[in-house]
Amino acid sequence: MTILLHLCCGPCTIYPLAALRQQGMTVRGYFHNPNIHPFREFKARIAALEEVAEKMALPVEYEREYGLREYLRQVVFHEEERCPLCYRMRLEATAKKAREIGADAFSTTLLYSRYQRHEIIRALGEELATEFGVPFLYEDFRLGWQNGIEASLEMGIYRQPYCGCIYSEQERYDKKLRGDRKQETEQQWALLANQQDPSN
Repeated sequence: MTILLHLCCGPCTIYPLAALRQQGMTVRGYFHNPNIHPFREFKARIAALEEVAEKMALPVEYEREYGLREYLRQVVFHEEERCPLCYRMRLEATAKKAREIGADAFSTTLLYSRYQRHEIIRALGEELATEFGVPFLYEDFRLGWQNGIEASLEMGIYRQPYCGCIYSEQERYDKKLRGDRKQETEQQWALLANQQDPSN
C-alpha cells in the first residue's frame, strides 16, 4: 500500500514515517505549505526536511514556490477560521497529488502535532477523499510525540519555534494569545488522554 504523506516539516515527519513503515506501507512525501512565513523560515523548513528525507531514505516532492499571497488571499478577514482554511489548502493539494500519482491513500504529518485540530483535519481529509476518490488515512500520531522530538534532537534537525503562519508567529510574542492557545492545547490533550485510559 502506497501512502502519499503531506509533510509540514522535518521534525514532524520522523515519527509518522516510522509508524507507517512499521505497518508495511510504502511512503512518499509531499511538501506543500504556502502558509509558512517569512521566506527564510520557508527555506529553513525545506532544508530541514531534506535532511530528514536523506537520513530516512524518503522520496519527497517539494512545492518550492513561496506561497504567501496564496495563503493570505484565503485567510485575510477570516483569521479566526484560518486553521481550517489552511488545512484545506494543504490537504486538497495532497489529495490531488495522490490521485495524480496513483497512491492508495493520503495522510498528513499535521496529525503528529499536539497543537493541530485533529477532528477538523480528519473531517476535511474524509471530505476530500470523497471528492478526489483517494482514501484518507487517519492515524493519531500524537502518541509518538516525545519519540519524534527525541529523534529530531538526535539527528540535529532544525526545530521551528512556531506553527508557520504569520499569525502563529505573532502568538510567539503576544503573551495573551500564546497563553490562550497553550490552554486550549492542554485541554485537548487531557481529553484525548482520558479517552484512551481503559479505566474510564
